[in-house]
This record gives sequence, structure tokens and C-alpha cells, in this order.
Amino acid sequence: MNIAVIFAGGTGQRMNSRTKPKQFLLVHGKPIIIYTLEAFDQHPDIDAIVVVCLKEYIDVLEQLITKFGVGKIAAIVPGGSSGQESIRNGIDKANRLYPADSVVIVHDGVRPLIDQQTITDCIVSVKKNGSAVTVVPATESIVQSEDGVITNIIDRKQCQLARAPQCFRLGELHDAHHKAVEEGLGDFIDSASLMSYYGHKLYEVEGANSNIKITTPSDFYIMRAIMDAEESSQIFGL
Repeated sequence: MNIAVIFAGGTGQRMNSRTKPKQFLLVHGKPIIIYTLEAFDQHPDIDAIVVVCLKEYIDVLEQLITKFGVGKIAAIVPGGSSGQESIRNGIDKANRLYPADSVVIVHDGVRPLIDQQTITDCIVSVKKNGSAVTVVPATESIVQSEDGVITNIIDRKQCQLARAPQCFRLGELHDAHHKAVEEGLGDFIDSASLMSYYGHKLYEVEGANSNIKITTPSDFYIMRAIMDAEESSQIFGL
């Protein structure tokens, strides 16, 4: 089976929104998290979706899922005190519901512009290679520095930016999370770094540059501009 685990447990402090977490902000009358869930709900190869949500917003999310008719939601679980713990909560729930050899697609709830082809490519890569980490090419120079002094300039042709989805076999990701708990390791920034630490080979899948994470106000406006441009292209054939 192919199971999406969507992380929507952040509070969005960098968004400067005083009213609600960023994943619940409206774009054209629809919350960001719903756009994300619809992308997976509408993909023919996704069998079920587990959502990790802020505990105090679970009721709100349930109402939105009903309102917008998202049909593949298998469970909504509360987030934890960190991103790693929140993802583990989602993986634990998926592991209880589905076979260990299922493909698990871990995605950010605030990456609503994920395209269908990237989801397909990730599933194919996991079935072939055991993993899939979405990347995009670096478009600017990357430097290393120490005490304010640049010590190395890395050729950007050799660099890519890791994004989401990040995908693995469910049982293997579940085991890695619990090894980290046993060893007291709680500062992995994402599933890719966790799996790499425990010796899993990571295979890249090139995604679309538009698959941005909505973290700051400027990201919000970029997302809206991309959506407006896509709508215009349907009318004007741009």
C-alpha cells in the first residue's frame, strides 16, 4: 500500500500570523492544509492519509476535511513537542494500520503545490530502490563559513536542495524512529537525515521548483502568485 503521512503540527511562528497556524491560513477561500491533502487524496496510487495535527486544531481539521470532501483520511493524530516526535506519532499510527512493507510518503502540510508526477516518481523510487528524497537543483552559490569568514565556496552544480516528500518503507522508517528514541537522539531535521544516520541509502527524485514550503509571509504571496498564474494559463493558454 501507499500511505501518505502529512505533517501539519507546526505553529508557524515565522509567518507572524496572530490568528491561526500557517497551515490553516486561507488562499482563495481554502486553507493551505486542504490544498495539500487534496493533492494526495486525488492521486490514484495513494491508498490512505494519516495527518499529524496540532492537538487544539484537530476538531477544526476534521470539520474542514468534511467540508471539502477529502476522502482518504485514515486518521488524525496529535503532534508532539518537536517535529521529529510529531512525525513519529504519524508513523506509529500508520504502522499500526498498514503492513510494514507499505510505501510511506512523508510530506509537509504547508507544501500545497506538490504535483502528481512527483508523488508518482517517489512511489516508483521506493518500490525500486527503497527510498525517495525529493530534491531541486541549487540555483545560487553555497558557501561554508566559520566565525563570519567564508572558508569554502561549493560548486552549485554539485548541490541540490532536499525537499518533501521523503519516502521509505513504512517498517524501516518506524524502526529508525524508535532506534533514535532508544538512543536519546531527538534533533534530526527530517526523515532523510534520520534514515541516512541509520545507514539507509537515499535515492533522489527531482521535483518541481514550485513545491515550496509556506514558512514566511513572502512564501504565502509566492504561493498565491503561482496559483493565480496556473489559473490564468487555463484561460489564456500561457
